[in-house]
Amino acid sequence: MRLPRSAPGWTIAVFGVLAAALGAVGLVSPDVQLSLLGLGAPDERAAGDFTPAFLTASSMAALNMGVYYVLAALADWRAFFRWTVPFRLLTCTVFIVAAIGGRAPDVFVGVGVWEGLGAAATAVALRYDRRQAAVGAVPAVSERRP
Repeated sequence: MRLPRSAPGWTIAVFGVLAAALGAVGLVSPDVQLSLLGLGAPDERAAGDFTPAFLTASSMAALNMGVYYVLAALADWRAFFRWTVPFRLLTCTVFIVAAIGGRAPDVFVGVGVWEGLGAAATAVALRYDRRQAAVGAVPAVSERRP
């Protein structure tokens, strides 16, 4: 079995596995996904309520994104790791602002914090690896073998 080869790779892999798993849950059992978010599923939906369609789209996106993250982690694709940090911080900000502004339920603050902490963990791991490579404690990325 192949595993991530670096600390930042592990942060990306963990996020990817969680995203893929939650995406799969949303596709297989949307009501379970809603309950995991602290949202109730109504017994009946009003005409024009497309919540299931949006949940399906979000779940499929999460599943795909999770797989991309795991593949990037296994390839130790550092550029990808770096790209995720600002965009996950943006996601953190949007979710928290949406909750505070009343556009999303309060549980979205927790989702935003999860994204922010994940971005911070990846940033710290990237910085740690960069510093270790600078002092020769770990091989530079270009010297690592697959």
